[in-house]
Amino acid sequence: MAKIKSAYFCQSCGYQSPKWLGKCSACGEWNTFVEEIIEKPNTSIPEWKSSSTSLTRANQPVAIHKIIFSEENRLITPDKELNRVLGGGIVAGSLVLIGGEPGIGKSTLMLQIAMNLPGLKVLYISGEESEQQIKMRAERLGPQPAEGVTRTTTHPEGKGTYILTETSTQNIFKQIEILEPDIVVVDSIQTLYSAHIESTPGSVSQVRECTAELLRFAKETSTPVFLIGHITKDGMIAGPKILEHMVDTVLQFEGDRHHVYRILRTVKNRFGSASELGIYEMQGDGLREVSNPSEILLSERDEPLSGITISAMLEGLRPMLIETQALVSTSAYGTPQRSATGFDTKRMNMLLAVLEKRCGFRLGTKDVFLNIAGGLRVDDPAIDLAVIIAVISSHEDMPVSSKTCFAAEVGLSGEIRAVNRIEQRIAEAEKLGFEQIYISKYNKKGLDIKRYKIEIKTVSKVEEVFNSLFG
Repeated sequence: MAKIKSAYFCQSCGYQSPKWLGKCSACGEWNTFVEEIIEKPNTSIPEWKSSSTSLTRANQPVAIHKIIFSEENRLITPDKELNRVLGGGIVAGSLVLIGGEPGIGKSTLMLQIAMNLPGLKVLYISGEESEQQIKMRAERLGPQPAEGVTRTTTHPEGKGTYILTETSTQNIFKQIEILEPDIVVVDSIQTLYSAHIESTPGSVSQVRECTAELLRFAKETSTPVFLIGHITKDGMIAGPKILEHMVDTVLQFEGDRHHVYRILRTVKNRFGSASELGIYEMQGDGLREVSNPSEILLSERDEPLSGITISAMLEGLRPMLIETQALVSTSAYGTPQRSATGFDTKRMNMLLAVLEKRCGFRLGTKDVFLNIAGGLRVDDPAIDLAVIIAVISSHEDMPVSSKTCFAAEVGLSGEIRAVNRIEQRIAEAEKLGFEQIYISKYNKKGLDIKRYKIEIKTVSKVEEVFNSLFG
């Protein structure tokens, strides 16, 4: 019998050490090292099931001009929002990791997608729920394909969704050989364990080994694999950071369980843009795609209210109009409060400093609260002007017209800076019936203003916007 070796792994970043350390030298965390047993793999099993350290095949270098390139054939799913975040559809042999908070709807989303793929054989592997629990959710999600949700150990002739409740990767690969599915869904990667590593499921070694086996299977058989992953209390995907480097695409499923809207955000994508997002609405019968997010992110108002502005932003290739809400009030304590939901607090403090220094507004003794409606988290600098006008509107208690929107960045000297792809922002505002939009005058270059029905106001300073709106 071969000698069994052990090593210490950091549970935060996956750093390996031959001895126990109090502080991880890689990530700086304390008391995160756990001893795990390492065992050499059995060479009698196929290569794509073996340990990631196997070196049974050596590739040879090839000149780049001799490599034959062919366009990736993507599988277009009925879910347009998923197609958007994946860059146009599912790529054969890709490994996709989906992370999110407990109860946010990851399993519901993947089961719904698996059941709605026409003419494909999908294997849904669950290590957390029983077959009856999954069947109960499938009944709630609506009509099923002809084959239905069943468990099988023989090669079927028809297509459909098949459920396998298993956590051992060796048993999973045996069933995959029998079933030969077109797509594999694993719920979740933290529940799987490999016999090659003698440590508990969910540990750094197990997560890394199981992902390596699934990655090798996906690449050598050109079968797309979806992994559902847990997240830590910090919002990061549980397991070693190398897990996100190994997969092709990382999707983050976000949202507040008190709201009905969910956001599927692309964090990493080797086959498309890494700044896309899809929006869903959680209903009793599953997740509904939201094709026009601007309409749900804008609230209906019967009367004009101060502190509310509309901004034209971009997420990836999708233009959206969002509502920015600000509240400025007198501080009841010695230190004024600064709070932002869905917006960077440091950037909000910078914009407040610009208002105080360049525009003469005394906000040093005021409490300022900022909220992005709809539960979105915004990083687009084009929202800066809307934030500043919302703060001024609340401070002066003077409402801004609900038919006015903004799309410009604000600099430290109070200048209005240009933003990219202004044509798409203007077209989205015009489509939703807005009457005027404020942009930077430096965006006028190459812009045909006459082709738009919406009134385009070009400004260069924050004072110009204030004088134009409030007189």
